[in-house]
Amino acid sequence: MSVESGGGRAHRGRDDGPAPSARTEAVAALTRLLAPAVAEAGFDLEEVDVRPAGRRRLVKIVVDADGGVSLDDVALLSQTASGLLDGSDVMGAGPYVLEVTSPGVDRPLTEPRHWRRAAGRLVVAPLVEGGQIEGRVVSADDEAVVIDVAAPAKGPKGGKGGKAPKGAPRRTTRRRFGLGELGRGRVQVEFRRDGDPGEPAGEAAESRSPAEPD
Repeated sequence: MSVESGGGRAHRGRDDGPAPSARTEAVAALTRLLAPAVAEAGFDLEEVDVRPAGRRRLVKIVVDADGGVSLDDVALLSQTASGLLDGSDVMGAGPYVLEVTSPGVDRPLTEPRHWRRAAGRLVVAPLVEGGQIEGRVVSADDEAVVIDVAAPAKGPKGGKGGKAPKGAPRRTTRRRFGLGELGRGRVQVEFRRDGDPGEPAGEAAESRSPAEPD
């Protein structure tokens, strides 16, 4: 949801947005201003960004919660944030557009809460000591993540190239990783197809990581 600020004068000089240092300062000031109100409403302030958008600036606020973020939540938070911005001088006199949204599927998993909210999702994450793992998140807490790690796909003994047939189930091993053992995880897109046995139409899953070859 986007909210446009009222009034204000255009930027002076070239309209190519704030310099990197000014942008960093603006983000820090916005975070200090908005974080308490977002937390009081029961949400986590995941990201604040300020970018040029034509003759205005785009103020993007990303929020999340364990139960997700509904359209009503976005509307309420947009109203709250707009009121706080209008009542402060953080954005100066120039006009801006406020956008409040929830994280996309490509949001990196870096905090315990990110891993917790990814429970049931297929993820790929690098290991700090080298290599990477792919699997489905079972649970997570402030110290560790439990993942059903998928074993490398292999075909029947003597099969051509040793590669498993497409769609064959992959073995998994349940492992517990300390948060310090994992790098920035990513949720993987899972493709679904209709008509798989034992699943309602539109709900049958064919899971394939983009990292896995066709």
